[in-house]
Amino acid sequence: MKKNLFILVLGILFCAPVFADVVKPALIEINVNEERAIDVEIRASIEALLTGINAQYKNTRDAPNAAEYDVLRKMSADELQQAFEHFKQAFLQSISILAEHAEGDSEGDSPVSLTIESIDIPPKGYTKVPRISVIRLSGVLPDSAVALQWYYPAKFGDNAVRVRQIDKKNDQWHWSQWQWLRNNEKSQSFSLTEIIARPPVSEVIASYITLGIAHIVPRGLDHILFILGLFLLSTHWRPLLSQITMFTVAHTITLGLSMNNVVELPANVVEPMIALSIAYVGVENVYAGKLHNSRLVLVFLFGLLHGLGFASVLSDFGMPKNDFTTALISFNVGVELGQLTVISTAFLLLRVWFKDYQQYRKLVVVPGSIIIAIVGSYWFLERLELF
Repeated sequence: MKKNLFILVLGILFCAPVFADVVKPALIEINVNEERAIDVEIRASIEALLTGINAQYKNTRDAPNAAEYDVLRKMSADELQQAFEHFKQAFLQSISILAEHAEGDSEGDSPVSLTIESIDIPPKGYTKVPRISVIRLSGVLPDSAVALQWYYPAKFGDNAVRVRQIDKKNDQWHWSQWQWLRNNEKSQSFSLTEIIARPPVSEVIASYITLGIAHIVPRGLDHILFILGLFLLSTHWRPLLSQITMFTVAHTITLGLSMNNVVELPANVVEPMIALSIAYVGVENVYAGKLHNSRLVLVFLFGLLHGLGFASVLSDFGMPKNDFTTALISFNVGVELGQLTVISTAFLLLRVWFKDYQQYRKLVVVPGSIIIAIVGSYWFLERLELF
């Protein structure tokens, strides 16, 4: 009975979706200048929009029309542009910006008319990473508007939105905090009454710590498997935390270098290598009877690699120029907290039940590591676009 219980727990931990593209939330930036002109930039997967693959699916392969998505994913930019033409009007009618007026204003709240100005679709490129296109909209706010509210329907997926107020004459601007919207909810009101040079440091810290945590739990399945691989071979907290810290230091280095355009590798190199690092840790766990000091060196090297993967997330999300260091450190603090959450959960579900190491290795370490190695190997081959 006990053996069956832990095999079930292992299955829950490790047997998550392992195929194709994850479904990424759209990122929306709304710019409002002193003349009340609105410029909206929506970064989203047009393939997902056309096929209705939204947040209810953790992975595109889970959707009933996954085959149609794969066909669109292999189209050239011009072909996908043509496929989107018939969808433009439905897209515009589904999203909205509501202009809010001061309390007591007789004009009342009113919708803003939006127009699609351009659609930028990247070349087909590496098909194992979702292709993110940029849809730009324009509109004009009423002069009396003091706030705005954004709506992006659940049928298009989750989204994150922020607003920038721009005063070109005085060279001032103000970014709002990101709002993460799920379950068909409208945004909270974005105030339009302040123009300041930079947001409070506390807001930057909170925003990027949240982003770092979210990139591990629940979105970072490949990073979760890597961390679980480190956890399985370590029977004590001190060596485990040493590995996690080494991993964090390493990915902080390459993340910072990548965001400053010092180091850059294409996704079709980084993603397969990350998968290979996961497979390697799983295999080493099976054949290594105990933790060796050499593993710290390997974890550091793998951390450098994973940092390049994290950089793709921050590139989409953006980094504040004036608070770059604060944002970078905050993101990594969030990643560390996410990793500790994974380790603590695994410890409570697995390690705490075993006093005998041999039993723990037989029932947990070996089968869990085999699963990790298999998943990592599959990802490696899939990310090489071999199938």
